[in-house]
Amino acid sequence: MATLALYRGATALAVPAIVAFLAWRRLVGKEDAARIGERRGIASLPRPEGPVVWVHAASVGEAQSALALIERLTAILPAAHVLVTTGTVSSARLLAERLPERALHQFVPVDRRSWVRAFLAHWRPSLALWIESELWPNLVLETAARGIPMVLVNARMSERSFANWRRWPGIVGPLLERFRRVLAQSELDGSRYRSLGASDVVVTGSLKYDAATLPVDAHELAHLAAAIGHRPRWLAASTHAGEEGPVAEALDRLKALHPHLLTILVPRHPARGEEVRALLASHGLAVAQRSRGEPIAATTDVYLADTMGELGLFFGLAPIVFMGGSLIPHGGQNLLEPARFGCALFHGPHVANFRAIASELAAAGAAEEVRDGAALAAAVDRLIADEAMRMGRGAAAKRVAEAGRGVLDAVIASLEPELAPLEAPRETGIASA
Repeated sequence: MATLALYRGATALAVPAIVAFLAWRRLVGKEDAARIGERRGIASLPRPEGPVVWVHAASVGEAQSALALIERLTAILPAAHVLVTTGTVSSARLLAERLPERALHQFVPVDRRSWVRAFLAHWRPSLALWIESELWPNLVLETAARGIPMVLVNARMSERSFANWRRWPGIVGPLLERFRRVLAQSELDGSRYRSLGASDVVVTGSLKYDAATLPVDAHELAHLAAAIGHRPRWLAASTHAGEEGPVAEALDRLKALHPHLLTILVPRHPARGEEVRALLASHGLAVAQRSRGEPIAATTDVYLADTMGELGLFFGLAPIVFMGGSLIPHGGQNLLEPARFGCALFHGPHVANFRAIASELAAAGAAEEVRDGAALAAAVDRLIADEAMRMGRGAAAKRVAEAGRGVLDAVIASLEPELAPLEAPRETGIASA
């Protein structure tokens, strides 16, 4: 506990640095200026009446994983509201469009004790569900101190995080002891949490299997399909800095083999659109940029879809998909999202965040690992040339995605001890005297 005490003291003394950091984030667009008070624990919405189930998800990926759970909670707890907290502007935009009725969003307070206390005093959660792996010490300890039951849901622990936490047993052990239960994505995740100090660990699987298929604007899908026509096409999705270079290298090779090929590129962070455009142009590629409203022409090599919330649209257009975040040591992006559309899949070697899912897809013949631009070009070329292989891989991917459903039911069953006190009382049929 001495290490935790040092952490808590440091965050109490570091107010000027924290305030300056928030100001910098606001200047560069990483904070919502109109809602910056939420990061200090100052709520921008009133607390609704009745129970509040608090779901904390770090960013876009965790929030998307939690959406099906949030919808189920509002369905089975008609007297309750669900408060969802995240720490990024992009996740706030996503949730503004997709949260169900009786669910609301706030930015999570920065992990300073007084700000956390202000947040908890306002919202008074009846139950706290933490998604995946983000453990902020003050937030965990202050929540536990109020007697609020906490469960870590969809818990995962990458090899890197596990190695880091093992160096700080005086922090992670006391934090995990505060959770009533850890619902792990896999046996490996479960064993890592147990070794770090979690006492009650249940392996329920990944909620990503039960996430809804990404939404698609049917009108826009038809419009883009007409613009593309019969041209062969593929998609590089959710790419990060350091990955567009290998994609451009692949295109240098593919253009000679398939002169009419259209590549759709969706950067993970749309704000990088101009940077990515410049890189592609330096390779002599003709780019049409969606954020500028530029149409796909017969001469367009790359359609740069630097917009937010439209990934499902492009999975619906492209039968071949490379998922980014995997050629660099980021951990990969969610392979199940394109698998639900029946896309044939590629990814790089760095898929630690989705290791079990990547292994399942590989075993089913649905996904292939590529390590650089040359390998990516060769893999895309094979699937463009072999329609039977392409369709077989896509069908296998869809089967894997559908076969994994049912995790949400297991999670809800494991949460029943915490949810039961929040359920509305049932009618007894006995009239009062």
